[in-house]
Amino acid sequence: MDERVERVDDQDRVLGLVVSRRQAVREGWLHRVAVTVCRDERGRILVHRRSERLSRFPGLYEVVVGGAVGVGESYEQAAARELAEELGVRVRPRLLFTFVNRSGLSPHWLGVHEAVVPDSVAADPDEIAWHGRLTEPELRSALLEWRFTPDSHEAFNRYLAFRTARS
Repeated sequence: MDERVERVDDQDRVLGLVVSRRQAVREGWLHRVAVTVCRDERGRILVHRRSERLSRFPGLYEVVVGGAVGVGESYEQAAARELAEELGVRVRPRLLFTFVNRSGLSPHWLGVHEAVVPDSVAADPDEIAWHGRLTEPELRSALLEWRFTPDSHEAFNRYLAFRTARS
Protein backbone atom coordinates (compact mmCIF):
# COMPACT_ATOMS: atom_id res chain seq x y z
CA MET A 1 0.00 0.00 0.00
CA ASP A 2 1.29 3.45 -0.89
CA GLU A 3 2.10 5.78 1.99
CA ARG A 4 -0.07 8.82 2.67
CA VAL A 5 1.80 12.11 3.05
CA GLU A 6 0.93 15.73 3.62
CA ARG A 7 1.78 18.30 0.99
CA VAL A 8 3.83 21.21 2.26
CA ASP A 9 4.79 24.57 0.78
CA ASP A 10 8.20 26.05 0.03
CA GLN A 11 8.45 27.14 3.70
CA ASP A 12 7.70 23.57 4.94
CA ARG A 13 4.21 24.51 6.16
CA VAL A 14 1.53 21.81 5.97
CA LEU A 15 -1.11 22.71 3.38
CA GLY A 16 -3.85 20.43 4.72
CA LEU A 17 -3.79 18.23 1.61
CA VAL A 18 -3.22 14.49 2.06
CA VAL A 19 -2.01 12.57 -0.99
CA SER A 20 -0.26 9.30 -1.74
CA ARG A 21 3.51 9.48 -1.79
CA ARG A 22 3.45 8.01 -5.29
CA GLN A 23 1.24 10.89 -6.46
CA ALA A 24 3.42 13.49 -4.69
CA VAL A 25 6.50 12.10 -6.46
CA ARG A 26 4.75 11.87 -9.83
CA GLU A 27 3.37 15.41 -9.62
CA GLY A 28 6.52 16.93 -8.07
CA TRP A 29 4.61 18.12 -4.99
CA LEU A 30 6.63 19.01 -1.92
CA HIS A 31 6.18 16.61 0.98
CA ARG A 32 8.35 15.55 3.92
CA VAL A 33 10.93 12.79 4.25
CA ALA A 34 12.89 12.01 7.43
CA VAL A 35 16.31 10.37 7.35
CA THR A 36 18.93 9.53 9.97
CA VAL A 37 22.69 9.25 9.81
CA CYS A 38 23.36 6.30 12.12
CA ARG A 39 26.65 6.28 14.01
CA ASP A 40 28.03 3.76 16.46
CA GLU A 41 29.90 4.56 19.68
CA ARG A 42 33.19 4.73 17.73
CA GLY A 43 31.79 7.20 15.19
CA ARG A 44 31.52 4.78 12.27
CA ILE A 45 28.52 5.36 9.99
CA LEU A 46 26.04 2.67 9.07
CA VAL A 47 25.79 2.18 5.30
CA HIS A 48 23.33 -0.17 3.65
CA ARG A 49 22.34 -1.50 0.25
CA ARG A 50 18.67 -1.30 -0.59
CA SER A 51 16.79 -4.46 -1.41
CA GLU A 52 16.37 -5.26 -5.11
CA ARG A 53 12.62 -5.59 -4.43
CA LEU A 54 12.16 -1.90 -3.58
CA SER A 55 10.48 0.31 -6.17
CA ARG A 56 12.68 3.35 -5.47
CA PHE A 57 16.41 2.95 -6.13
CA PRO A 58 16.60 -0.87 -5.85
CA GLY A 59 20.07 -2.20 -5.07
CA LEU A 60 21.67 1.21 -4.50
CA TYR A 61 23.61 2.08 -1.36
CA GLU A 62 22.47 4.60 1.23
CA VAL A 63 24.16 6.61 3.95
CA VAL A 64 20.86 7.36 5.70
CA VAL A 65 17.92 5.33 6.98
CA GLY A 66 14.48 6.79 6.57
CA GLY A 67 11.32 7.36 4.63
CA ALA A 68 8.26 9.51 4.19
CA VAL A 69 6.83 11.49 7.09
CA GLY A 70 3.31 10.21 7.59
CA VAL A 71 0.19 12.27 8.07
CA GLY A 72 0.32 14.04 11.44
CA GLU A 73 3.89 12.91 12.19
CA SER A 74 6.81 15.14 13.05
CA TYR A 75 10.18 14.63 11.40
CA GLU A 76 11.48 13.13 14.66
CA GLN A 77 8.55 10.71 15.00
CA ALA A 78 8.96 9.53 11.41
CA ALA A 79 12.73 9.10 11.82
CA ALA A 80 12.26 7.03 15.00
CA ARG A 81 9.55 4.91 13.32
CA GLU A 82 11.74 4.26 10.29
CA LEU A 83 14.70 3.22 12.50
CA ALA A 84 12.44 0.75 14.32
CA GLU A 85 10.97 -0.61 11.08
CA GLU A 86 14.18 -0.87 9.06
CA LEU A 87 16.81 -1.62 11.74
CA GLY A 88 14.78 -2.91 14.66
CA VAL A 89 16.26 -0.29 17.00
CA ARG A 90 14.44 2.06 19.33
CA VAL A 91 16.46 5.22 19.69
CA ARG A 92 15.69 8.92 19.70
CA PRO A 93 17.14 10.56 16.62
CA ARG A 94 18.09 14.22 16.90
CA LEU A 95 16.88 16.53 14.12
CA LEU A 96 19.86 18.50 12.82
CA PHE A 97 18.43 20.46 9.88
CA THR A 98 15.90 20.45 7.04
CA PHE A 99 16.22 21.52 3.43
CA VAL A 100 14.43 21.18 0.11
CA ASN A 101 16.10 18.27 -1.60
CA ARG A 102 15.83 18.34 -5.37
CA SER A 103 18.30 15.51 -6.04
CA GLY A 104 15.90 12.56 -5.74
CA LEU A 105 12.89 11.39 -7.72
CA SER A 106 11.02 14.60 -6.94
CA PRO A 107 11.50 17.63 -4.71
CA HIS A 108 10.82 17.08 -1.01
CA TRP A 109 11.69 18.55 2.36
CA LEU A 110 14.36 16.35 3.91
CA GLY A 111 14.77 16.31 7.68
CA VAL A 112 18.27 15.04 8.47
CA HIS A 113 18.76 13.46 11.88
CA GLU A 114 21.63 11.82 13.73
CA ALA A 115 21.47 8.89 16.15
CA VAL A 116 23.83 6.53 17.89
CA VAL A 117 22.63 3.01 17.17
CA PRO A 118 23.87 -0.24 18.69
CA ASP A 119 26.30 -2.48 16.83
CA SER A 120 23.66 -5.18 16.66
CA VAL A 121 20.71 -4.28 14.45
CA ALA A 122 17.94 -6.43 12.98
CA ALA A 123 17.80 -5.11 9.42
CA ASP A 124 14.51 -5.73 7.62
CA PRO A 125 15.43 -7.94 4.62
CA ASP A 126 12.53 -6.48 2.60
CA GLU A 127 14.24 -3.08 2.86
CA ILE A 128 17.94 -3.79 3.42
CA ALA A 129 19.99 -6.38 1.52
CA TRP A 130 23.30 -5.63 3.28
CA HIS A 131 24.64 -3.28 5.91
CA GLY A 132 28.01 -2.39 7.37
CA ARG A 133 29.84 0.40 9.16
CA LEU A 134 32.40 2.71 7.61
CA THR A 135 34.65 5.41 8.97
CA GLU A 136 34.20 8.85 7.40
CA PRO A 137 37.30 8.43 5.15
CA GLU A 138 36.09 4.98 4.05
CA LEU A 139 32.64 6.41 3.35
CA ARG A 140 34.05 9.28 1.30
CA SER A 141 35.85 6.72 -0.89
CA ALA A 142 32.76 4.52 -1.14
CA LEU A 143 30.67 7.50 -2.28
CA LEU A 144 32.99 7.81 -5.28
CA GLU A 145 33.09 4.09 -6.08
CA TRP A 146 29.70 2.59 -5.18
CA ARG A 147 26.30 3.49 -6.58
CA PHE A 148 24.50 5.53 -3.90
CA THR A 149 21.05 7.10 -3.98
CA PRO A 150 20.99 10.81 -4.90
CA ASP A 151 19.61 11.59 -1.42
CA SER A 152 22.67 9.96 0.16
CA HIS A 153 25.11 12.25 -1.61
CA GLU A 154 23.14 15.41 -0.87
CA ALA A 155 22.28 14.53 2.74
CA PHE A 156 25.81 13.39 3.62
CA ASN A 157 27.50 16.45 2.09
CA ARG A 158 25.15 18.74 4.01
CA TYR A 159 25.62 16.64 7.16
CA LEU A 160 29.40 17.05 6.95
CA ALA A 161 29.04 20.80 6.35
CA PHE A 162 26.68 21.06 9.32
CA ARG A 163 29.11 19.21 11.60
CA THR A 164 32.04 21.32 10.38
CA ALA A 165 30.11 24.55 11.05
CA ARG A 166 29.30 23.32 14.57
CA SER A 167 32.92 22.51 15.48
